[in-house]
Amino acid sequence: MADEVLGVVGAGIVGLAVARELTRRRPGVRVVVFEKEDHVAAHQTGHNSGVVHAGIYYPPGSLKARLCTRGVALLKEYCAEHDLPYVECGKLVIALRDIEIPRLDALHERAVANGVPGIRRVGPEELRDIEPHATGLGAIHSPGSAITDYAAVARAFADELTAAGGEVRLGFPVERIEPEGARVRVSSGDERVTVDRLILCAGLQADRVAALAGDEPGPRIVPFRGEYLRVKNAKADLLRGLIYPVPEPGYPFLGVHFTRRTGGGVEIGPNAVLALASEGYRWRDLSPAHLGRLAAWPGAWRMAARHWRMGAKEVYGSLSKRAYMKAAQRYMPEIGIEDVEPDGAGVRAQALDRDGSLVDDFRIHRLGPVTAVRNAPSPAATSSMAIAEHIVDAIG
Repeated sequence: MADEVLGVVGAGIVGLAVARELTRRRPGVRVVVFEKEDHVAAHQTGHNSGVVHAGIYYPPGSLKARLCTRGVALLKEYCAEHDLPYVECGKLVIALRDIEIPRLDALHERAVANGVPGIRRVGPEELRDIEPHATGLGAIHSPGSAITDYAAVARAFADELTAAGGEVRLGFPVERIEPEGARVRVSSGDERVTVDRLILCAGLQADRVAALAGDEPGPRIVPFRGEYLRVKNAKADLLRGLIYPVPEPGYPFLGVHFTRRTGGGVEIGPNAVLALASEGYRWRDLSPAHLGRLAAWPGAWRMAARHWRMGAKEVYGSLSKRAYMKAAQRYMPEIGIEDVEPDGAGVRAQALDRDGSLVDDFRIHRLGPVTAVRNAPSPAATSSMAIAEHIVDAIG
């Protein structure tokens, strides 16, 4: 319909990708993105490592596996068309201990099943051929793993949207979502906009915004802060691509790793520390209301009982740069504590079920004319254009 209005909550990379896809599929339809901050890509999109994941980690057949594979192809093509940075620097996932070798082999089998291009197992000698200053018992090499600037990609999506007649309404924190006949009214203070369909891509606020639309309480969003160090001297040139550890089983975070950035330099991190506020980028960012909501969710206590050892290790690494670098130096021994300095942090929106399970796959709920993205952690940025296709396909 010519007068149809479609709304998207959240101007991160996923929300903007959805808005862009709506304008592509439905020319002439007005698309409005509602964003509480004064600029796009303000949170997860603008504070991540910039890694384009190839699809190594995800269970075959899962939404993550399918949408990551599709998303990489779309993102690579988009960056080429719009002259955005996209560097295929490659990734090594390195095993340091004998106990990690079976997990590395299983990860390789999973990557092959997911169709990751060029993926292969390498021994310690070939590992050093690829990354001369790295060490390990063996690795899997993903030559197609890449880096980009996701904030720049998000801004390009926003520019496309507005050029097509859409709108990104900044400074619009969504406070109410109410039915208006078959349509939906979105309110912020005295401002009201009525839309025919609404897609919620609220990231760190996903559970709260979904609750406004009448969605179920779970999963709840638990924010985890990831802190980075930056290699501050010429030793940044020791790294050619990306170095990752073998993931811990049952834990959704990938561990401290080494990442090249498109603008130059190398970052080490992130860790994964429970944030004390929804947007808690620093230890001093503390919200009693947030902590009260978290304590009231049964899954939080079950998660703590299940992962307290790992949590304690992450906190120790956050408080002690020496401990943080001791773990990192196992992979790149020549980069020490004297070679790094703090370099900011990001906050990951991790969904948590009532039983204490950390939700691994993307999770999307449908509520009549409202579609709620309830869990979209990494590789959501990589997969953003494929997630957008999936959502727009589903809403018809």
